[in-house]
Amino acid sequence: MVQRLAGHFSVEESAKRIRHYRYAEERMMRVMGGWIALTPELSAKLLLGRHVWDCAQHADLWGKRLPELRAPAQVSEPPNDAFVRFMDLLESAEEFGQTPERLVGVYGVLKPHLLATYEHHLAHANPVYEPPTRRILQRTIEEERRHIAAGRAILTHHLRDEGAHGRARAWQERLHALLAEAGGVAGEGLAHLAPPEIPPDPAGVAGDLVELEKPAGRWPLPADLEAAVEAHALNLERGNLSAVTEDLAPDFRAPGEDLYRSVAAAGPRRHTLVAVAKLGAHHQIKLRLEAPKGNVVLLSRWARREGRWRVVEAEVVRTEPA
Repeated sequence: MVQRLAGHFSVEESAKRIRHYRYAEERMMRVMGGWIALTPELSAKLLLGRHVWDCAQHADLWGKRLPELRAPAQVSEPPNDAFVRFMDLLESAEEFGQTPERLVGVYGVLKPHLLATYEHHLAHANPVYEPPTRRILQRTIEEERRHIAAGRAILTHHLRDEGAHGRARAWQERLHALLAEAGGVAGEGLAHLAPPEIPPDPAGVAGDLVELEKPAGRWPLPADLEAAVEAHALNLERGNLSAVTEDLAPDFRAPGEDLYRSVAAAGPRRHTLVAVAKLGAHHQIKLRLEAPKGNVVLLSRWARREGRWRVVEAEVVRTEPA
C-alpha cells in the first residue's frame, strides 16, 4: 500500500481538525460543568462531575499539540455554524426534570460521535510521522469508551419511566439531525464513520459509577447510619435544634445553626429519604422534608467522627410548593 510521506492528513489539516476537537471538548466541559448544579439526581450529578475533569484534560492535550503543528496553542474553532447550533441545542436542556435529555445528549450523541471520529483519525494517522497525535487519540478513545459505558448505565436507570424514555428518544433524534447537518465535529459528514462498539461493562467503568437512586424499598445504608439519619430528621420535625446540632461534625463546612434553623422554621411534619450515594467512607443523603409552608430538599454528607455518624456538610438544594 502506497502511503503519502506526510501521512493521510497534512500538517495544516491536522491542526485544523485538532482545533475542531478542542472546541467540542472545551464546550462539552463547560456545558457539563454548568449542568452539575441543575441535576438533582446524585448518580447523574456525580457522573458529570467526574467526567468534566477528563474533558478538560482532552481539551488541554489538543491545545498543547497545536504548536507542534505550527499553529497557535490552545485555540478552539468550530467546523461551521451548524455545529455551534448543535452544541447550543445540546446545552439548552437546562430545565428541572431534563436529566434524561442531558444524559442522552452527551452520552448518546456527542461522545459516541467523538469516539467514532477519533477512531477514524487514529486508523489514518501515520504511525511514523504522527506519534504525538496518535498517543492523544489512544488516550481519548479509551476514556470516551469508559464515559459512554458509564453514562449509558446511569441513563438506563433514569429511563424506566415511559415518558422520560420518549422524551429522551425525541431529543436524541433532534440532536442527531443537527449533528448530521453540521457534518460532525470535523465538518466532513458522518457516512464514513463506523458506529463505535461499546462493551456493556468495560474494565474500569465501576470507578465512574455511584450507588443508583432507588425509588422504593430499604436503602442500602448501614443500620447505625440509617438510625442516625432517622433521629436527625425527627429532631428537625420536632424543632429540637440542640439535638440536631449535636449531629454536626467538628469540621462541619456550613453555618449549621443558621442552616438548620431556617429548615426548622418551615415547620416540617413528614420526611422522606429520596436518594443515597456512597462516596468512599462517606454517604450522601437527600431528605425531602414536607411542611405546610413548602417542602425543603436537604442534601447532607455523613461520615464517622468521634465514633459515630455525623453530618460533615449540608445544604438546601431545592424548595418546593407544599
